[in-house]
Amino acid sequence: MNVPKHEMDALKLLEASQKYRILRRLDIMQHPGLTGKPITGKTRRVGLCIDTETTGFNFSDDVIIELGIVAFEYDAMTGEISRIVDTYSGFEDPCRPLDPEVTAVTGITDDMLAGQSLDDAAVGKIVSQASLCFCHNCKFDRSFLERRFPEFEKLPFACTMSQIDWKNELVTSRTLEYLLYKCGACFIDAHRALNDAEGLLGLLLENLPVSKLSVFKTVLENARKPSFKIMAYNSAYSAKDSLRDRKYHWEPGGDGKIKTWWTVVSEKDLDNEITFLNNIAYTNGTDDVEIIKIDAFNRFSRRE
Repeated sequence: MNVPKHEMDALKLLEASQKYRILRRLDIMQHPGLTGKPITGKTRRVGLCIDTETTGFNFSDDVIIELGIVAFEYDAMTGEISRIVDTYSGFEDPCRPLDPEVTAVTGITDDMLAGQSLDDAAVGKIVSQASLCFCHNCKFDRSFLERRFPEFEKLPFACTMSQIDWKNELVTSRTLEYLLYKCGACFIDAHRALNDAEGLLGLLLENLPVSKLSVFKTVLENARKPSFKIMAYNSAYSAKDSLRDRKYHWEPGGDGKIKTWWTVVSEKDLDNEITFLNNIAYTNGTDDVEIIKIDAFNRFSRRE
């Protein structure tokens, strides 16, 4: 990015005073982390940075109104991100008026959406190239994406919000805007899908503030690790407080689901968790425990 001399002089003066912090608008095409060199060979992969804007947060009632995708090339062996290979941005008319709060946050209006449809063919073309999808809050975006575009069910997902230990990096907020500030001293016009997708790639290109590890390599490594969902059916009623204290969640049943306590643990913690259940929640062994393996292909999905 070419900065006029008078602006550069002003920036240097402010930074030299150590009284100010300068945030620069993210220009993803000019990011120094993009090598620009095409990757060839068996380790070449295409990742998708994806963001959705929706009519609300209720999966049962709400729908996607804007989709942004940035496709980028990376080396699966080295973790090098080389270049952006494709982008997509589109609107979809929900056929009902937007909540005023949605318009206030996103700037999207009913007039902007009227008669608009997401391009299934264009989205399908980008998805067909992909090896891995990245979202900043996969738990939200993945469900909406899979319902609107079932082809996303076949792809693994990684989450920059939940698959990095931001607390250990001394980061006090996990919003994309704040993380870009902490990791890259840059900003975006947030809450528009393509802007957020570009911001997500910008975050992947940075290093973590304390460990100095690559954000991309860290989330990639964590996404590849399996985890395990433990369903503690028919656990002793007397164990409910202990289960709650251990961060188990209560599934109340309904819609074909069985009432139970459940949690998700890493592979290294699995044996310890079963031992805990044997000691606290069951007196005759853990025959009523179901263990479900979770990986990047079903993690964050409603199919999990």
